[in-house]
Amino acid sequence: MNYPIRKSDDEWKATLAQKGAERGAFEVTRHAATERPFTGKYEAVWADGSYHCICCGNKLFDSVTKFDAGCGWPSFAEAVPGSIMEIRDTSHGMVRTETVCAQCGAHLGHVFPDGPAPTGLRYCMNSASLDFQKTE
Repeated sequence: MNYPIRKSDDEWKATLAQKGAERGAFEVTRHAATERPFTGKYEAVWADGSYHCICCGNKLFDSVTKFDAGCGWPSFAEAVPGSIMEIRDTSHGMVRTETVCAQCGAHLGHVFPDGPAPTGLRYCMNSASLDFQKTE
């Protein structure tokens, strides 16, 4: 896939270090790793604001779409239109839909069809792939 923002692994590592990204952010965002449930820094954050891609700053979610899915990862019912691309994921013996940043291809998590109305979607995201910007 070609994304508007492309960097080498070393450049992504430097970018994440400069942003103070949490440990494991490179593996999550660039190699589709998954953080353990209930360990991410945004799982229990309920402040007003927006969530952005930790790699490139692309706005992904508004906090009003966040809900407690009880799964251990930050979950959202709706993404900012055009901010996320969906990719069929058949890893680990499952068929899922992976979500990546539409600007830089960073792995964010997965989307499932078991969320609340009106979308019925649950964007299950890794905190390590997100950067929260609080509304002042």
